[in-house]
Amino acid sequence: MDSSLIYASIITIGDELLIGQVVDTNSSWMATELNKAGVWMKRRVAVGDNKSDIVEALNQESSKAQIVLITGGLGPTADDITKPVLCEYFGGKLVTDPGALQNVQDIFARLQRPMLAVNLKQAEVPDTCTVIQNKRGTAPGMWFEKEGKIFVSMPGVPHEMKGMMTDYVIPALQQHFRMPAIVSHTLLTAGIGESFLSELIKDFEQSLPPEVKLAYLPNYGMVRLRLTGISYDVQALQATAQARFEELKEQVKEYLVTDRDEPLSHVVARLLQDAGKTLSTAESCTGGYIAHLITQQSGASRHFKGSVVSYDNQVKGEVLHVQQTTLQTVGAVSEETVREMVQGALAVLKSDYALAVSGIMGPDGGTPEKPVGTVWVAAGNSQQTITQKFQFRFDRQRNIELTANNALNLLRKLIVSEKA
Repeated sequence: MDSSLIYASIITIGDELLIGQVVDTNSSWMATELNKAGVWMKRRVAVGDNKSDIVEALNQESSKAQIVLITGGLGPTADDITKPVLCEYFGGKLVTDPGALQNVQDIFARLQRPMLAVNLKQAEVPDTCTVIQNKRGTAPGMWFEKEGKIFVSMPGVPHEMKGMMTDYVIPALQQHFRMPAIVSHTLLTAGIGESFLSELIKDFEQSLPPEVKLAYLPNYGMVRLRLTGISYDVQALQATAQARFEELKEQVKEYLVTDRDEPLSHVVARLLQDAGKTLSTAESCTGGYIAHLITQQSGASRHFKGSVVSYDNQVKGEVLHVQQTTLQTVGAVSEETVREMVQGALAVLKSDYALAVSGIMGPDGGTPEKPVGTVWVAAGNSQQTITQKFQFRFDRQRNIELTANNALNLLRKLIVSEKA
């Protein structure tokens, strides 16, 4: 462990996390925000609602990191045991915090709901902690210090945790520790695998200074490259990281999609907005997933017209005007069909560009001629339509995600080619 760095570990508590009933999104958000503040993540650990497991995690993580952040187990019910465990761990006793009590009372009064005794217990905290008031809920956060280490316990509700982290925890940590600067630059590549990419830039990677590291992040048929630098000399680090990032972009320019840390849907949105153009989608096998990705971004209405989810061949024919002879002779999963779907979407939704996908996502439905994972994608406008065939080999959800991302990338290529 580099002694010059400030390390943090995250402990998430709850049986629901271990059995997959709830997905832990807190840790990812916390790690991102801590990294921005100059804290390097050491580990992320999930434990159940079990006293001995929580204590073991506290001991283990505090031996590896100066900061231990804990979420979950602060509710009013009997299975929420984090607070009493922390009380015993830090040698205190539970007392009622006046500020937390007033907060609980104000919330129930505002909601005009009756308050039970169990709700009042939310205001109880160990007398060995500094209370972090919860502006977004009833359970207060708790800040402990022990043997030079910082422990912070927060609610597992994401909205409440984020408020505490932003308003109190990160500023307090920055005051408590001298943080180094952490500078990251990320780009996205497509059309080249991770191993080939590594071979392409191996000389560049070997030439990096000790304070700058390169990470490969493959996902959905594409590879993100992240350059990360760590130093207490902020200005020198920023200059070095930027210069090396420009070198990296030049090295991979043939495969470069974007030099920002952003999803592909945002890249396409920016290209459409810059060109003053609109998009529609005609989706079969993805069931509207491409439209979902596009409309996740605020302002999508400026460039996205809508979608026809033509899952059934009748919809392909009656709404998108795919010819029956096409469906009968070459089938729904074919180049001819997606071409006609593009033209149908352009006509029906009156957009400048259209995307169409048709495929077999699995686990059944395949044939020897068109096995599971066969997908045709088309992107076009009134002047031209380009197509591409894919053969994916994963489960249904991953095949859908791969189809969506490759469709968006095909559209990106078309827009870029027309700008050239």
